[in-house]
Formats: sequence, structure tokens, C-alpha cells
Amino acid sequence: MGGMGMYSCPCPAASKDTGMSTCPCHPKARPDDPSFDLEISPQVGAQYIAFVRSHLLQAHAILRPALQHLSLAFVNDAKMSQLHQEFLNIPGPTDVLTFELDHDKKGRVTAGEVVVCVPEARRQAKQRGSAIEKELLLYALHGMLHLCGFDDRTASGYHRMHHKEDQILTRLGIGPVFAADAQPARRPRRRAPSGKIKVK
Repeated sequence: MGGMGMYSCPCPAASKDTGMSTCPCHPKARPDDPSFDLEISPQVGAQYIAFVRSHLLQAHAILRPALQHLSLAFVNDAKMSQLHQEFLNIPGPTDVLTFELDHDKKGRVTAGEVVVCVPEARRQAKQRGSAIEKELLLYALHGMLHLCGFDDRTASGYHRMHHKEDQILTRLGIGPVFAADAQPARRPRRRAPSGKIKVK
């Protein structure tokens, strides 16, 4: 998933020898939940990893999904635009893309990859008057919910999914996002076709 085991982490907390010993990006360094592997690979935005990681692990514990392995990539506009065009044939960057990588016998996603665009999060956070790390967490959570079977391509699915996001964000102490919006017309996030990608 996303080059797992081959990524050289730029995090300041990473070991100079392995890049992983004390790094908050990698589950082997901080085994919060031995049944869930979370890897975060930052092309940009490494300073937001610890915040997103800790809250995403808590969100996973709340959801208790079949999802066992999640690779999360922080990318720039150019990389997101490339992936957006390659997998959905849409030009320009988007906020988040989600990829299903593996399933169990019941068809539930057990491994997936979520790619979030840090510059887009920065733009949206500025427009909304919120912190960029909270916007990144929203994107990561949204992607994880897609991997847990939520879908926002219909009106009912949209409201169900974003209601769940608000529930979880409130339990995490972040507070609701969509319920607080006067205008809920944020563009729907993109769910890419199943398949493995490599974010470099």
C-alpha cells in the first residue's frame, strides 16, 4: 500500500537509522491498536501527521470496521491533479481520493489507501476560518468512511455520511462541521476505482 516499508519518512521525530523508530507516522513505532495498521506518507504537511494520526486512530476505534490496513498520503496540488486525471479523468486537484485495496469474504474493505491534498485543505481552511489540521482530519476521516461502506453519491447517502462525520468529530472533541455550515454545498469527495496506487 502506497510503498509501505519503502518510504523514508522526513518527520523530525524519525530515527536517523530507520526513519521509523520513534516516528508518529508509522504504526510500528506507536502500536495504539495492534489490529489496525495506519501508515501516513507525507509528500508535504509532515507537521500535521501527529494530530491526524491520533484522531484517526480514535475514529477507527469508534467505528470498529473491518478495515485493518490504511495508507494515508499527504500530497501537493500537482500529485493530486495527476491522480485525479489518471483515475477519474477529471483535470485539476480535488480534496481527497479513496482507493479500495483488499476485501474480506463478505466484501468488506480490509485495506485501503486515502490520498488528501494539503494545499486544498489549506485553501478550504482559510475560507472556512478553521485550522488546516482539522480540515486534513476531515478529509482523512471522509476517506476512511468510504472504506467502511459509506457513500455520498446520493442525497440520502450524502446526509448519512456527513452526519456520521459530525458524530465522530464531535466525539473526538473537534465539533461538527457540516451541521454548522449554513450552506452544505461542498463538492462531493471522489471515490476512485478499486486498485493499488503508488504515491511518491
